[in-house]
Amino acid sequence: MAGLGQPVREGALRTWMLKGLQRPESQLAESQPDHHHSWWQVMCLTGVDYFSTLGYQPGIAALAAGALSPVATLLLVALTLFGALPTYRAVAGESPNGLGSLSMLERLLPGWRGKLLVLFLLGFVATAFIVTITLSAADATAHILHNPFVPDSLAGWQVPVTLVLIAALGAVFLVGFSEAISIAVVLVGVYLLLNLVVVTTAVLHVLAEPERVTGWRNVLADDYASPLAMVAVSLYIMPKLALGLSGFETGVAVMPLVKGEVDVRIKGARKLLTTAALIMSVFLITSSFATTVLIPAGEFAEGGAANGRALAYLAHEYLGDWFGTAYDLSTIAILWFAGASALAGLLNIVPRYLPRYGMAPDWSRASRPMVLVFTAVSVLITLFFDAEVEVQGGAYATGVLALILSAAVAVTLSAWTGGRLRAAAFFGVVTLIFGYATVANIIERPDGLVIALLFVLAIVVISLVSRATRSTELRVTRITLDDQARQFINEVGEIYLIANEPHARNSKEYVDKMREAWELHRLRTSEGPIFLEVTIPDASEFAGELHVVGEERHGFRVLRMRSTTVANAIAALLLHLRDETRKTPHVYFHWAAEGNPIGALLRYLVFGGGDIPPLTREVLRQAEPDPDRRPIVHVG
Repeated sequence: MAGLGQPVREGALRTWMLKGLQRPESQLAESQPDHHHSWWQVMCLTGVDYFSTLGYQPGIAALAAGALSPVATLLLVALTLFGALPTYRAVAGESPNGLGSLSMLERLLPGWRGKLLVLFLLGFVATAFIVTITLSAADATAHILHNPFVPDSLAGWQVPVTLVLIAALGAVFLVGFSEAISIAVVLVGVYLLLNLVVVTTAVLHVLAEPERVTGWRNVLADDYASPLAMVAVSLYIMPKLALGLSGFETGVAVMPLVKGEVDVRIKGARKLLTTAALIMSVFLITSSFATTVLIPAGEFAEGGAANGRALAYLAHEYLGDWFGTAYDLSTIAILWFAGASALAGLLNIVPRYLPRYGMAPDWSRASRPMVLVFTAVSVLITLFFDAEVEVQGGAYATGVLALILSAAVAVTLSAWTGGRLRAAAFFGVVTLIFGYATVANIIERPDGLVIALLFVLAIVVISLVSRATRSTELRVTRITLDDQARQFINEVGEIYLIANEPHARNSKEYVDKMREAWELHRLRTSEGPIFLEVTIPDASEFAGELHVVGEERHGFRVLRMRSTTVANAIAALLLHLRDETRKTPHVYFHWAAEGNPIGALLRYLVFGGGDIPPLTREVLRQAEPDPDRRPIVHVG
């Protein structure tokens, strides 16, 4: 009896791990949340990603720009308000269901071009979200270990503590986790309030000690010949500060949570994007100025007390360790929640795109296996970067800038194709600026591009293998017949369908095809055969609905369909007719012209054609394991 327990436990574990696997892909792509909220509440969900960068952004800016940090940050804010914000306000108007700029590019570039571009960009999406998890956990660890109440013996435990935080995040998602607006509102509200206190206190100290400002200005005067030189160097440095732009893609992703109809939702999303950008801009400018003036440069370096926690340093320095500890706890909480938001984003993106393309393993539709995959990747990234906050900034900036660049390209193309030439020109300039920032960041710190390309390679390879292995699945989600098609089926005794590849569709074509059916299969006109024709508008789509149209042409009855593949459409229709009529349908083919079978397989995978008869039978064999109930395929 003991031996019987193991299979039971394995079965229970498999069921638990694959919970949610059978959700229909069509519902995944169009699913809407059960609860909706005011735009300012949804803004807080965006804010756990966007505002949490205050935990490390001032320190990274100081390391990258030194005394020039406030000037470079000012340029970043200008790019935020006059570049990224208008871009994503436009994205919100054109993609109100939360699919973002990727879906815009998919629509603007139909077919395989759009899907391959989406696969490529998904590598950068994965980079941005995975590094959000690792960077946020590493910065949360920095706030833990540098707290004065934490024993000094833990000083070298940066990597282990970071790994524990990442593992805890994965464990919570395995048990079950959903983004809670109420938690985000509390976290963001407390975090912004504490930051307001810290920044206000720091600015007051700057005003009370004008000699510090004088010293800072003297450093700038000694290092740079003119204000123009400062701006030029700031433009060069600015791409390194792109972490301060991280919340815009999340802002459009959470749009479906905003209450109201589509127009109201779009207005609400634009309000949350604008409000978040204004709040963040104020904090970026003031925090950068205060930390640069008040904190000694050496404290920003690796091992320094302000490394990865510049505002926490000021909180402890000017408001005491108890307030500083409260600030640390608030920062740790929002950083951890930012990681949770990123992981939830990844779990949302996979079923929205890859399964719909047929480019993901079947188990990827269940969240728990994907949690294990993403957690394992996060662990590897943490070990690779040694859990250093500043070192991961380049990889994070690469992912963020690539996403914003794709959004800028999408709205530029949309404005151009829509005839809005002024808007196209404006967004074209924004695209060039973000293009420069992306390229400059990659040249300066190529590790982010390397990680993104590794993600791209993994996604493309897994996608193509998955598409090939799933190609003979029954992909039709729904079948409908118009009145004429239904009448044809009801009038015949037995269902005999002649597969015809439509060309001229003239009388000669149908007569020749009928003669071929007699010569190969001894099928007579008196037996009431019906011609079956399938056209492929877009073979890159994996699944879809099938609408069957009946028509009389040159005295022959014809059923016409449009589908992503011929074989899958024919097999799906045969099974549907069997279930509807309780009859066994027959379909008649002729052998395809001789050729390389590998070439035929590639034509099937890429163009939806290929060697139709054996593929149709294979789809039927997989969909109906009982040979006695399986529709019959005739080939001659």
